[in-house]
Amino acid sequence: MRKGEFDSEMTPAPRERKTKSAEQAYASLMRLCARAEKSTGDAMRLMHTWGVPQSERQGVVDRLVAQRFIDNRRYAEAYSREKSQLSGWGARKIALQLRQKGVESAIIEDITRMLDDADVPARLEARLRRKLRTTKASSGYELRGKLLRYAATLGYDYDVSYAVVDKIIGEER
Repeated sequence: MRKGEFDSEMTPAPRERKTKSAEQAYASLMRLCARAEKSTGDAMRLMHTWGVPQSERQGVVDRLVAQRFIDNRRYAEAYSREKSQLSGWGARKIALQLRQKGVESAIIEDITRMLDDADVPARLEARLRRKLRTTKASSGYELRGKLLRYAATLGYDYDVSYAVVDKIIGEER
């Protein structure tokens, strides 16, 4: 073979994507939801990738919600608990991610209100102290800016972030 040519026998044929009917999608989503929490937005995205007709998607989601396989409040509580405790995210980032997953605004507001508790500064301080070990800065001003930007990417409120960064930098001197 010459350069640029390829042997068609050696390359696999592209797989055709199978589409699912609404009933097949319903059965698949029941199995998925039994294993892990899913939101209505997750279910809609999955059905889109499976090629379920647009007109039938909402009916499948409504059936799953009616049978409590999908519950956006339960999903949001589990998601926020995991992301705040294990990943160290703040309320703003969690709210943004829940909004992208199709959770209703009223549920997001309730969840973020529950996250505003006393251990937020302690969680943020632990994350910032870890970040401090790997952060290089030529001045205290630059270090403060880097830590504040990092806290913002984690989704923490500026006032809380500023107080925690001030405390950490004050102890470093």
